[in-house]
Amino acid sequence: MVVRPLVKSEEELIDGIRSGDDHVLKLLYARCYPAVLRLVTQNSGTETEAEDMFQDAMVVLHRNVGNGMELSCQVKTYLYSVSRRLWLKELSKRKHAVRAKDSEMFIELSADAQNDIGRSEKQYEVMSESLSALGEPCAELLKQFYLEDHSMTDIAESFGYTNADNAKNQKYKCLQRLKKIFFQRLNNSDE
Repeated sequence: MVVRPLVKSEEELIDGIRSGDDHVLKLLYARCYPAVLRLVTQNSGTETEAEDMFQDAMVVLHRNVGNGMELSCQVKTYLYSVSRRLWLKELSKRKHAVRAKDSEMFIELSADAQNDIGRSEKQYEVMSESLSALGEPCAELLKQFYLEDHSMTDIAESFGYTNADNAKNQKYKCLQRLKKIFFQRLNNSDE
């Protein structure tokens, strides 16, 4: 078994990349890949995607160094920068795809919302009429509880009920009457 000395200088790394030295490529992988893996996995990516980004960065490095480009930084920094740029480009593509999908969904929801708004306005109108038809003291009791956030104890006192439980029972009866009126009016308005 031949034991090779560790490559220490940047020049040795560049020469090894140019010559396709497996030892240098494995060394670069061991030194540089963990940072790329961390970058990708901490930014919505998987280990497989990190491997792909690193492979692509190695191809860019090999091509550029093979064409005589001189690095103005360490090989590790260059690989990380290229991987980062490639990953950001990938994330940007995903974001555009999500935006397009969201736009399509928004258009579909807008059409549904228009129908819902029409229904909601109609239901609001029917509810308003139903409250008026409900009469007093029920309309006032429901208004104090649901709109003004009064407690059952306050309502019992205000309406002269003996306790909060009696007020609660009355609120339930009023609510049942309101529902009955509301649904009758709603059904009649659909006809």
